[in-house]
Amino acid sequence: MSERRKLIYILLAFLAAYFLPIQWPRFQGSVFEALALVRWYAREHVLLCLVPAFFIAGAVSVFVSQASVLKYFGASANKVLAYGVASVSGSILAVCSCTVLPLFSGIYTRGAGLGPAITFLYSGPAINVLAIILTARVLGPEMGIARAVGAVLFSVIIGLLMHFFFLKEELSRANRGEVAMGEDEDVARPLWKDGLYFFSMVAALVFLNWGAPQTESGIWADIYRAKWVVSAFFLMAVACMLIRWFKKEELSEWVEASWGFAKQILPLLLVGVLAAGLLLGRPGQEGLIPSEWVSRLVGGNSLWANLFASVLGAFMYFATLTEVPILEGLMGAGMGKGPALALLLAGPALSLPNMLVINQVIGPRKTLVFCTLVVVMATLSGILYGSVF
Repeated sequence: MSERRKLIYILLAFLAAYFLPIQWPRFQGSVFEALALVRWYAREHVLLCLVPAFFIAGAVSVFVSQASVLKYFGASANKVLAYGVASVSGSILAVCSCTVLPLFSGIYTRGAGLGPAITFLYSGPAINVLAIILTARVLGPEMGIARAVGAVLFSVIIGLLMHFFFLKEELSRANRGEVAMGEDEDVARPLWKDGLYFFSMVAALVFLNWGAPQTESGIWADIYRAKWVVSAFFLMAVACMLIRWFKKEELSEWVEASWGFAKQILPLLLVGVLAAGLLLGRPGQEGLIPSEWVSRLVGGNSLWANLFASVLGAFMYFATLTEVPILEGLMGAGMGKGPALALLLAGPALSLPNMLVINQVIGPRKTLVFCTLVVVMATLSGILYGSVF
């Protein structure tokens, strides 16, 4: 870094500190909201969501053979299989836009093609069975169906577009991967053992984060009441497998890989959550941007209203299932149905913390194109839906 650039950064930091509007009530409230959101995120998502996701990502990078990843998800893999599996992954993983990041980073760095990896990245938080059911119950069946269909189509279309936009880079990456795939890899365990191990870890992640249903009766409520018992069963199963099937050297490599993902992702997530809380506040609370501005800008079904809803959803952080009550409040304040769907399609899959981490994994150009595709497609879908309903 040049001395002139250092001087500019120092001057900017000084001016920001000098003119800090600490006397403004809204600024004071926004700072509180930012800290409160970070505390809530640390309490509700780090231990039960991110930590298991880091260990799963570390396991993918260590125990899943690169040849297998390239065969099923590489740039030259069967497109129907690769995109089909990636597009429905969210129906199993009830994760938010941040929890999916270690998993995305794991399969991408292991050799998955950009297209299938991006499809997985979008579908993970977007195609959540519980969230879609809750959407249909609270916002109407047509909204739930539109969200489900739109999310599946979005994940595949965006993944394919990303693949073709960066086809030259993908082909070069695939060639490098094919060289690596030609090398012999020692198979430490039968495939069914690794499959059972990964299934148990994913099951533990899903049940640890099983949200409370609206009603106290029914199968979803029964599963919620049993979530801790079921989670403990799968965690104990994982522990038994690690003791019986894995070598000490493998476990050390697994922990090291998991720690690598945590170092890369967690600081960026916390910075992003802090910024999102400062600007938009927590759900139902005020940040620097007044909520009445948002309600006024997303009324009707204009291009601007849908575009603003898509951009707002892309930057705002939604925990799993929280987007539905937020949308219910906004629609009650005058938000149109088209912008509501646009926010539903852009919001759960993207967030400011999410963007910061994606940038570290695939670079700024690919991140910008991915985010732009999500916003554009969400906007167009909102206009179409709003004109019909």
